[in-house]
Amino acid sequence: MKRVPNKRWPYLLLAPAILIVCFVVFYPAIKAVLISFQSYDYHKPSQMGYIGLENYVSIMKDKLFWQSLWRTIVWDVACVGLQFVFGFALALLLNSNFKGRGIARSLSLVPWVMPGVLVGLMWRWIFDGNYGVLNDILMKLGITKSEIAFLAQPQTAFPSAIFTEVWRGIPFFALMMLAGLQAVPHELYEAAKIDGASAVQRFTYITLPSVKNTILVTTMLRLIWVSNAVDLMLNLTGGGPAYSSQTLSVYIFNKAQNMNFGYSSAMAVVLTLCLLVVAIPYVRGMLKEEK
Repeated sequence: MKRVPNKRWPYLLLAPAILIVCFVVFYPAIKAVLISFQSYDYHKPSQMGYIGLENYVSIMKDKLFWQSLWRTIVWDVACVGLQFVFGFALALLLNSNFKGRGIARSLSLVPWVMPGVLVGLMWRWIFDGNYGVLNDILMKLGITKSEIAFLAQPQTAFPSAIFTEVWRGIPFFALMMLAGLQAVPHELYEAAKIDGASAVQRFTYITLPSVKNTILVTTMLRLIWVSNAVDLMLNLTGGGPAYSSQTLSVYIFNKAQNMNFGYSSAMAVVLTLCLLVVAIPYVRGMLKEEK
């Protein structure tokens, strides 16, 4: 039996994983790009075929697309920003020494490990205007005098969805930030204390620079995930009422559900390009700093 050269072993061992990634990720992505240049509506089978850039031209004229895109930007900034702030604060708390720290760390992960569908249904019941526990608490505290239909009103549906996504994503930031904080040598803090540095100065000149790369990577990952989030919003509001909570990913899903795959694929390509516009400078800045 002929012996395989040592230089080829890494490629042979990686080949199965590479093939799976190509089949699961790259093939669907390429297929989506190709479909975006076609009329791929199952309600109009006689018109299916190559139409060039017509789907993209239609997108530029679609007011609902632009509304969904703007709402996606607000969704990303609000959710990721608040998740970072509260997640970092939770990480600082969990990094300190106190009794029951192990249990607290375990319980803090509960929102993150729950499936998005379950989170959406759970908070849908909590926000319910008739029998939701949130209305019951607010009325008992005297904050409100009657029930509020949080998910049935345009002015409260989207903020409710943001609150739910923030609650769900805080543990992810906390976990990643905690890992970064634990890698910071304690000697740096001890030396800073000896030199008379205050807690704010230690946080500004030691903690933040030490976990900067963790912050950048975590924020970028969460930004991509939040932009593509569909499960929570569909089960919470469905994009309503009157499209008031419909993000671009939900709009894409709804179009695909209506069998208009060409148009939905074109919007998915546009969303991907928007994310690339944000991600590429982000990654380049990180690589420059590492050099």
